[in-house]
Amino acid sequence: MSANVRYLHNAARPARRPPPVDPGHVVAGLEGQRLNALLDAIYEGPATRPAWDEALRQLQQRLDASHVALIVRRPADEQFGTMAHVGAEDAVAMESYTKHLFAIDPFVDLQEGEVVTPEELIGEAWLDSAIYRDYLKPLDVRHLLGADLRTADGIECQLRATRPHGAEPFGESERSLLRFLLPHLKRSIRQQVQLDALESERQLFASTVNRLSLGVIRLAASGSILDMNDEARRILAERDGIALGLGGGLSTDSTQEKRELQRLIDNALARSTKPSPGLAEAMPITRPSGRARLGVLVKPLPPGPWPDSGRRPAAVLYLRDPEASVPQASQELARRLLGLTRVETRLAMFLTDGHSLDETADLMNIRRNTARTHLRSIFSKTGVTRQTMLVRLMLKSVFTLA
Repeated sequence: MSANVRYLHNAARPARRPPPVDPGHVVAGLEGQRLNALLDAIYEGPATRPAWDEALRQLQQRLDASHVALIVRRPADEQFGTMAHVGAEDAVAMESYTKHLFAIDPFVDLQEGEVVTPEELIGEAWLDSAIYRDYLKPLDVRHLLGADLRTADGIECQLRATRPHGAEPFGESERSLLRFLLPHLKRSIRQQVQLDALESERQLFASTVNRLSLGVIRLAASGSILDMNDEARRILAERDGIALGLGGGLSTDSTQEKRELQRLIDNALARSTKPSPGLAEAMPITRPSGRARLGVLVKPLPPGPWPDSGRRPAAVLYLRDPEASVPQASQELARRLLGLTRVETRLAMFLTDGHSLDETADLMNIRRNTARTHLRSIFSKTGVTRQTMLVRLMLKSVFTLA
């Protein structure tokens, strides 16, 4: 299956139901409740997993359809895109369509808001088309109803519903329902686009924080842990000075440090309810292994403008391991950015981690005079004249964000 296509697929066709009532005439009663439930599912579609699952499932029932699909394509996207889909699936036929048949499908680029069938577009010749013969017919699809949407930022969306051979064609009641739902679906899709953009930014910043070897733990107002990043998990998993306790909270090996850490957390949580929560507080955590002490910083987070749901982060705890190794990818970027050899880059990395030149020579298994020669070469290439200037240059370079 193409790597450029994502499927969100679910169960088979439900039991047959009466055709939906025109929503324009439904204001109360059971049909009104069902319509409200469908609208709720549409607006919650971006947050469900798989996305749009419940909305498409309810729409499948209301239309008495064998399949319902929502296809989303990005601006200028020549590839198929993403499909959210409910109904039976033929994997071979589906792969054929998403790889090449979609590019010659005439049932696309519909006028926005219009709900049509293929026969209305190209007549009975539709049944002689390659799309029907090679894709729809093997899936037992005879009747097709569709509509297209386009958001302000150019996202193209195609909503399709099908019925099998032997079933009645879609009627005006089903068309009326789709026409009523399309504006709501369009608004919800805009929300999906915004959520996707926010999630992309979140992943970018989370990746950068991990690369900086900075552990991040977010705390709720109750003091419970909401979530943490990979570096925080690594530090806690080592159980060297700090770890997760039996109750799910943070625990330290030192009783005194545990009390101090709890004081910092309590202070941060208390200040998080104020518009200006104040400065962060910090402390070291001793590691029984003898390794360098961990740095811990606890910072309150100000309240948002909306009521607290209980899941809002009230404080954040940062963990820094001074002995965390630099990713190999960062070493390669540093080498390219600074114009160093691989040996020079390793030496500069060790110095940046706080090792002396003699310690670095031992770690690299080279003579001290050789290390000094490499250091002079690094100074010449980077334009610095002292070891402290080199460390400052390394710490402020963009390769640390890779």
